[in-house]
Amino acid sequence: MIVVGVRAQTGEREILGLDVSPNEDGAFWTSFLRSLVARGLSGVRLVSSDTHRGLKGAIEAVLQGASWQRCRVHFMRNALCLVPKAAQQMVGATIRTVFAQPDARSAQEQWRRVSDGFRHRFSRLSELMDEAEQDLLAYAAFPQEHWQKIWSNNPLERVNKEVKRRTNVVGIFPNEAAVVRLVGSVLLEQHDEWQVSKRYFRAGSLAKLPREEEMQEQPELVAG
Repeated sequence: MIVVGVRAQTGEREILGLDVSPNEDGAFWTSFLRSLVARGLSGVRLVSSDTHRGLKGAIEAVLQGASWQRCRVHFMRNALCLVPKAAQQMVGATIRTVFAQPDARSAQEQWRRVSDGFRHRFSRLSELMDEAEQDLLAYAAFPQEHWQKIWSNNPLERVNKEVKRRTNVVGIFPNEAAVVRLVGSVLLEQHDEWQVSKRYFRAGSLAKLPREEEMQEQPELVAG
């Protein structure tokens, strides 16, 4: 499990931590997040991730005040599994109209229109959309310039691919420490690269974030 952050003050990405676990239950996520807090993490505004078991509850327990953004890419995969293959292209295109809306109110209204429009033909899909509305539209509370970078896990894909490439060469690790050493070295290289590359969020967009004194100079989780 890898956590990447973006500093709310400077807009720079950095690796915040990694851990290894055979499952993704609430106990693991609570312990993992608490370890990050113990190392100094605070002022978290948003956590973007797939629907890992127990993660949402751990966020509420450990990172009070943070919102959770359910990855829209993973959601779309789940949603399309609920409709016939012949209808998947149409359904996917219709749901994506929500993410083309210019503001939070428009996105909410379009989400409900789409959900209601599918209710008669695809009731299970409408139920899923009703349940996921708040989590899928959490991004809309943040500056529009950030939306494409926080509404899915896509920003982590390059990192994940490199980790998989390096670990696949080894195949079977003798113990957890060996995993941490190899993956940690990959993440350290990525962290160093990010420190000299273009800022992930620009200063102008960061200035639009609501500020509190204790949040100055602190990371904002955007993917995990």
